[in-house]
Amino acid sequence: MSLIGTLLIHERQGVPDRVARIVEVEAYGGPEDRASHARAGRTRRTAPMFGPPGLAYVYLVYGMYHCLNVVTGVEGEAGAILIRSVEPVAGIEAMRSGVAEARARRRAVRSTSGHGPAGRVPDERIAAGPGRLCAAFGIDRSFTGIDVCSPASALRVEQDSRPDARAVIQTPRIGIGYAGEPWASVPWRLVVTASRSISGPRPLRRGPD
Repeated sequence: MSLIGTLLIHERQGVPDRVARIVEVEAYGGPEDRASHARAGRTRRTAPMFGPPGLAYVYLVYGMYHCLNVVTGVEGEAGAILIRSVEPVAGIEAMRSGVAEARARRRAVRSTSGHGPAGRVPDERIAAGPGRLCAAFGIDRSFTGIDVCSPASALRVEQDSRPDARAVIQTPRIGIGYAGEPWASVPWRLVVTASRSISGPRPLRRGPD
């Protein structure tokens, strides 16, 4: 399933309370991909990346920001798509509550952060970036292993009844210079060009629509 343009849905007590359209993703491969967690092979941490496909793989960066991936490779071969940004469709106040809860947890971890209170983020930017996305949707590592393709899952991806017709651009992935070439330049980031919810730099190179 192509993730760009699909809906990410969070359900609470059987009722969807947060819905957003996926507008930015990045692909990561197996051990050959020097930007992938799987570059060290199958470990306790990376085991979910090796399948089966359709499962969520959530990891923590900098000790405080969660990132949501959907496993894509056939079982036994690592592969995952990082969902970088989503565009809110419904449940913006629930998303804001999720962000506030995540911010409070981070303050508890860093009691002397040196930062003042954050300003109000515009609705369209509330889930722009993988850390913001997970905060807005209340996603942490406990979601690893959830089948996001199942209609019975509390966190799932569904096709939109009104497909997004906006153009999609292909660019290199963000923040992986450490991987070296050719991995730093492979165009494995897909972005809905017109969305105001994407993270990182605006794409310049045209890819498949």
